Amino acid sequence: MALGKRKPSGREKDEASVELLEKLRQRLYSSDPSIRRQTAFRLSWMQEDGLEILGEALVGNSPKRIKYAAAYGLRSMGGRMKKMALSLLEQGSKHRDRDIREVCSGALSLLSQRTREKSRSKQKQKQKKFEIRELPSRTKRISRTRKRGQGRTASTR
Repeated sequence: MALGKRKPSGREKDEASVELLEKLRQRLYSSDPSIRRQTAFRLSWMQEDGLEILGEALVGNSPKRIKYAAAYGLRSMGGRMKKMALSLLEQGSKHRDRDIREVCSGALSLLSQRTREKSRSKQKQKQKKFEIRELPSRTKRISRTRKRGQGRTASTR
């Protein structure tokens, strides 16, 4: 797929970062799904520039498989870009294009599912209470270990 030239946003520090972003942008449109996902994840760590490229891939005129990779990258966003990525996915879920709506609503459902699982695990940790139980006397413990050892053969001891 031939991509048009990307306009530098002005945030790039030098020519090397511009080249890296262009290379990642090209790799996002790869035919290999693994490369697309890895690239989307790397772009998710690149703050505004990554958000811009992933948003362009999600909302632009690209195949559905690339939209899924872009949604994966937006789901993986962290830090101060997380809210912007979520708002982009929410806007996409209300888009007039059916493919964009489908991809964004699926990504949002995965995110809500992940947050529900986290809250459940926190509830389980809070509900754990330590149970005080009595230990059998020392003589009973010794006799239990001897009973367990009787079933073994001489070669396994």
